Amino acid sequence: MAPGAPSFTGPAEIHSFAGILLDMDGTLIDSTEAIVKHWQKLGKELGVDPQVILATSHGRRSIDTLKVYDPAKANWEYVNYVEGLIPKEYGADAVEIPGARSLLAALDAAEAPWAIVTSGTRPLMDGWLEVLKLAYPKHNVVAEDVANGKPDPACYQLGKARLGLGAAETALVIEDAPAGVRAGKAAGCMVVGLTTTHRLEQIREAGADWIVEDLRSVRFVGRDAATGLVQIELCNTLVM
Repeated sequence: MAPGAPSFTGPAEIHSFAGILLDMDGTLIDSTEAIVKHWQKLGKELGVDPQVILATSHGRRSIDTLKVYDPAKANWEYVNYVEGLIPKEYGADAVEIPGARSLLAALDAAEAPWAIVTSGTRPLMDGWLEVLKLAYPKHNVVAEDVANGKPDPACYQLGKARLGLGAAETALVIEDAPAGVRAGKAAGCMVVGLTTTHRLEQIREAGADWIVEDLRSVRFVGRDAATGLVQIELCNTLVM
């Protein structure tokens, strides 16, 4: 290992949480190529350089991006329509993040309390889960469910509420974007940050409690018979 290179060699540890809240794009799936094509198409329609939009759009709700470039299109009817087209037009350009399928399948099979909390709309979330055939959560929070997007903590606060968790109960948030990490921390959650889409330093500066390369380092172990807490094994974490 080169001097100064990050060391993802943390030993396996098991932690317990009242529930699990997962971001979607960059955390469960990598739809980078699809999103780039989407904003290239939309940027031309808006008369805005797509690269300018893409520089700040990841982890941000489309409606918030459109408020900057074309407020007339910043409405849920339009955003739901255009985002619903993405999996249909660019479905072949998305892949699952390593470890995502097995983690979701294990959580779902155990009927553990888990939810997806995404900056995407419901048509986008539904479309990607269908295209990639990933487990569908009983609970979720999508862009149109909250007044303000990440880093505002409202989405993760709502996620906890939809799992039936109280404010004092600790949930685990799994995120790839600095804005999402900050939202999770502000909501009183512990946060695992992935380095799938952003630089390690950005995730560290956002305040992630643990940093891993992808979801192969996050494994569902089981549920405590007495407390019902979800037991998660974290391995190959960044050694700070």
